[in-house]
Amino acid sequence: MEIIGRGYLAGVLTPIADAHPGVVAAAFGVSVATGASESDFARDAERLYDVGRRCAEQGKKLLFFSTASPAMYALPGEPGRESGPVCPSTAYGRHKLAMEAVLAASSIDYLALRVSHVVGPRQPAHQLLPSLVRQVSSGTVKLHRGARRDLIDAADVVHVVDRLLNLGVSRAVVNVATGRSVPIEEVVDHVEERLGIAATRQYVTTVTSQSVSTAELHRLVPEIALTTVDYFYYRRVLDRYLPEYVATPLRIPV
Repeated sequence: MEIIGRGYLAGVLTPIADAHPGVVAAAFGVSVATGASESDFARDAERLYDVGRRCAEQGKKLLFFSTASPAMYALPGEPGRESGPVCPSTAYGRHKLAMEAVLAASSIDYLALRVSHVVGPRQPAHQLLPSLVRQVSSGTVKLHRGARRDLIDAADVVHVVDRLLNLGVSRAVVNVATGRSVPIEEVVDHVEERLGIAATRQYVTTVTSQSVSTAELHRLVPEIALTTVDYFYYRRVLDRYLPEYVATPLRIPV
């Protein structure tokens, strides 16, 4: 697999970098849901166009990473489906949807994965887990009222990518998530418990969050359901990676 990019997902894919020689992974682009400029999105799009043209010329599959976050799915009601209506709530979500449309309108072999909130090692400071650890440790954490997060282990993302590519899934969009959106307060509760800190919570805005359908993912990769459907899966994922982001011993049961 040719991995293009130096962002977090590019690093996550390293364990399968020697597999899938006919695949080009577009693991680059805007990595934050807020604060990106129009020029950032334009640069991202142009790079994807170039990679798409090269894949067409060389007969390779393009692996594209989209989002299953509230930036894409922000309609109340039923879980967000790949084939169902979407209502991107941010410029980031609209950009990802537009890039999916570019691939769908092309003739190339591609696989677009709408990935939820990945938790893993060596994450940038702005991503969820290191950001929460830093804020809780400071004694104050800022939250969006109504926010929920579908947390998935980076290792499980790699497993799903590997299986879908081995299956030859083509010209498709697939949600890569657990299907369980956990209230952000419960995530903070768990981090606080492990750090032994009760932080002051400041609510900044109210947001709408939609759960994500994993029906198609479970049809294609049924074994992933055995790992992720447990409601407390998110706690195990947090416990697995929390020690990397703190400097003091944690209260993690053995």
